[in-house]
Amino acid sequence: MSRNRKRSARLPLDYRGVILGFGLLVAGVFGLLVLLTPLGGKVKNGLGEILRKSSAPVEKENEGETLMKTEPEKSLSPLESDPDPQFPRGTLRPLSDTNIRSLSKGINLKVVFDAEEGELASMERDDGDSYHAEYSLKVRMPRPATSLSEVALTSPHLMELFPGLREMIPQGKVSAWYRQLYANKSARIKSDIGRLSEILSRHNFYDCETILNLRSEATGQRLFLMQAEMDVVSDGSDGDRLPRMPETIVNSTNYQPFTSYRWRKTGSKPNPMIAGWETRFGNAKKELEDPSLGKDRAAWLRSRMKMLETGVADMKFASFLIAEYDPFIVIPTNIVKDRRDPYAPNIGDFAIVVHGRVAYPAIVGDAGPTYKVGEASLRMAREINANATPYSRPVSDLTVTYLVFPRSADDPKGPPDYERWRARCEELINKVGGLGEGIDLHQWRDLLRVE
Repeated sequence: MSRNRKRSARLPLDYRGVILGFGLLVAGVFGLLVLLTPLGGKVKNGLGEILRKSSAPVEKENEGETLMKTEPEKSLSPLESDPDPQFPRGTLRPLSDTNIRSLSKGINLKVVFDAEEGELASMERDDGDSYHAEYSLKVRMPRPATSLSEVALTSPHLMELFPGLREMIPQGKVSAWYRQLYANKSARIKSDIGRLSEILSRHNFYDCETILNLRSEATGQRLFLMQAEMDVVSDGSDGDRLPRMPETIVNSTNYQPFTSYRWRKTGSKPNPMIAGWETRFGNAKKELEDPSLGKDRAAWLRSRMKMLETGVADMKFASFLIAEYDPFIVIPTNIVKDRRDPYAPNIGDFAIVVHGRVAYPAIVGDAGPTYKVGEASLRMAREINANATPYSRPVSDLTVTYLVFPRSADDPKGPPDYERWRARCEELINKVGGLGEGIDLHQWRDLLRVE
């Protein structure tokens, strides 16, 4: 009896090492599984983020130039954060009318056929995984140009035109808006990933080479430098300067008669776009009187009528830039609305557009989408490339430099005064080193002035 009791008492001692070993094995397996699951991915990403942030900033030497520190701050500001960080994992099914061939437009499509032995046809027919295609979109996020040599790659004459940039660029910093721009592009791709024909093309994804915050040590003048392509904007209207516009524009449902830069009307001539908007308002009102109209359609019509009514009132009160006649550039809406970033351009700020050896004075005249940059008025586009149209961009390469002087806007009290714009741009560029020897700003001719 006592021997049995002693044997029973020894059992926990005999298995203690086994239990401990088994526990360690389970913990190890669980840890491995965690690393192979989405949770594990988050853990690894978190560790990587900690290690990355703990690394000291590194300065590199490139042909005698000091590259700017581009490492992000320890904590990201709201404008730097990914607008869609919690994009759900899983399978997205494209729309039924999606054409896989549309991927060839700007996306390098690689096709692989893979066949393997399976079960009976009657069994495989009922298995969704037996006959399927996998679609994976891989994108490399670009880094911004930061050094003098990198900035000169796309604008080789920039330092010749503006010698002061030689000292400012090495001391500048990459704008947080560069990171935000590509975060917005990524978010748009995520939202369109199942609609292959809607995804940004490679050309439109890589439309910005860099965005830099520069500041003159001598004067304190700030400068927003952006390198991009140039797309065309053809919006705007002003009855005082252009009382008649083509019927195709007046009746167009796509043409926008407004620009963000505006001023109170100075004359009595009505905006020519009002007629088309009032006609569309009348058509919507007439359709709304149909008793058989569905609720959804009726709600849409009421919303449209409200928009048209507000637009007509705006055109009666204010005048706007006209893209075909006025030289201006477009900056993304989220940037021009920002009042915290002292380098962020706002509507009306003076700007200089550089292409080749020519510097064009302009203003920030309109706000555009948050996922693209590099837009200018049709007047600016045609001055750079005579073949430019609303449907044909003047510059496809990233060879246009946009220099904006933040917080430099004047209170708009009347129509554009190109000579004043030019004088203000020259005054501001003198605060950052001035123009190069023999360089003059382009002089715009007023095409709407009555001689």
